[in-house]
Amino acid sequence: MFQKIARAFSKLRRGERGMTGLETAIILIAFVTVASVLAYSVLSAGIFSAERGKSTVYQGLESTQATMEVEGSVLGLSPNQSKLEQVQFTVGLSIQDEQVDMDAVVINYYDEEVHSENVTWSYELSSQSTERGSTNMLEDDELMVVTVTIPATATREAYETFTLQVIPPTGATLTIQRTLPGALDKVMDLQ
Repeated sequence: MFQKIARAFSKLRRGERGMTGLETAIILIAFVTVASVLAYSVLSAGIFSAERGKSTVYQGLESTQATMEVEGSVLGLSPNQSKLEQVQFTVGLSIQDEQVDMDAVVINYYDEEVHSENVTWSYELSSQSTERGSTNMLEDDELMVVTVTIPATATREAYETFTLQVIPPTGATLTIQRTLPGALDKVMDLQ
């Protein structure tokens, strides 16, 4: 009986064919190669995506750099005390080590009735500043006094609101919105 069982087992083992070490190595190398190609493509896509995200962030930072801000009061000038004729304010840079070409700045005016683009305006270096470089460049330690002439078609009277948009060549737009007081004076601090 024991011999019959032993012969049955020996016949059973003779028909089996096992995997050799070489076949196993080939399969393992194929899996590793496929996995490395897949990992490379996933990493490449991730790196590309990260670079695109980084460039978007840098473009956003560039659009906010060299942004001007109002320093001090916004004055309304009405020499005849009947309507607003000019608005005067001082601007400086909100980010150091940047500069704005004042000759390239555009100022727009609008209210409930009038919209005027590229209105007449002028600038001069504030008496509190010392010119460091070019006279037309607003630099980090300078202040410029800007005087905007209100369009003749705009009749700004008491309690009326107007908006000035100061658009530098690079950076964000500076929006100044003010309401005139009940009585117009020659010089008014517009709140």
